[in-house]
Amino acid sequence: MEHRYIGRSGLRVSPLCMGTMTFGSFCDMKTAFAIMDKAYERGINFFDTAELYPVPPRASWAGTTERIVGEWLATKPRDSVILATKVAGAASGWFVPPIRHGLTAIDRFHIDRAVEGSLKRLGTDYIDLYQMHWPDTVVPIEESLEAFDRLVQSGKVRYLGTSNDTAYGLTKANETSRYLGYARFESIQNNFSLLNRRFLDELATVCRKEKISLLPYAPLAGGVLTGKYNGEFFPPEARFTRYLQDKNPRVRAQAAKYLNDKTLEATALYMEVAELAGMSLTTLAVAWSMHHDFVASSIIGATSPEQLDDSLAALEVTLSDEVLKACDGVHDAILYPMG
Repeated sequence: MEHRYIGRSGLRVSPLCMGTMTFGSFCDMKTAFAIMDKAYERGINFFDTAELYPVPPRASWAGTTERIVGEWLATKPRDSVILATKVAGAASGWFVPPIRHGLTAIDRFHIDRAVEGSLKRLGTDYIDLYQMHWPDTVVPIEESLEAFDRLVQSGKVRYLGTSNDTAYGLTKANETSRYLGYARFESIQNNFSLLNRRFLDELATVCRKEKISLLPYAPLAGGVLTGKYNGEFFPPEARFTRYLQDKNPRVRAQAAKYLNDKTLEATALYMEVAELAGMSLTTLAVAWSMHHDFVASSIIGATSPEQLDDSLAALEVTLSDEVLKACDGVHDAILYPMG
């Protein structure tokens, strides 16, 4: 198994990371254990979760995923697993998290409360990578970074990362850390896939120049890049089929971003590329996300152990220049299908 370092940290991770955001909602504990066991047995040493999971976010579910991951983690040597989790972003942003009574912020109080809760649910005394789930537009970044740095100095957290951030936000944070002598963000976890190449516009340059790693989430665009939505009818148990029927307008809007005429048209073309390349569309999409030099580990998900097979197959794939050019051709024909 090839391993890659995250940023300038000592975290040496498998090029695929096992995402867990469906554990406790779309799959139960027994299934989640089977998924994690299969990934671990195939050499995956990197597991990502969050205090907010599972999805879709609900007050009654929050923290369930960390508890499931924690019970599984107890069956493995702790230092054989690189464990990542996240503090929920601020309620002042695009979404009000259904935890801590909808009053979350990336301030000293909430960071301390969040990490203590995560450590307890995960059953561990340290977190390898602690991430800000999304930025706070109100609390000064200096306060956030001081609180994060204290976690590193205390040994509760080894390294820091951010997610759902911009080129400006990442650069501002890390320049502030450098000036004040705080631990910096070694990674950024953003949406990145064949259907969403926005990261290449600016953030890729920041990562390359500053030696920060991208941990792409949704390399399969939430399952759209499996091709399962390209049939005559959407599969009734699929995630976005459920999201489109959700009472929450934000959840329905998220589904529409991933699932629209342009994404389905682009997916049909990528299916042709994958067929000519002799692999499944899932394998192509995951291999494409792993291909980039600024990527440390691509985060895959599953609701059954069998769903892992095509994603794990990407570990054995090196995409040819011809296949990469064909993928670029689809993007050129249908620019930014997710907006």
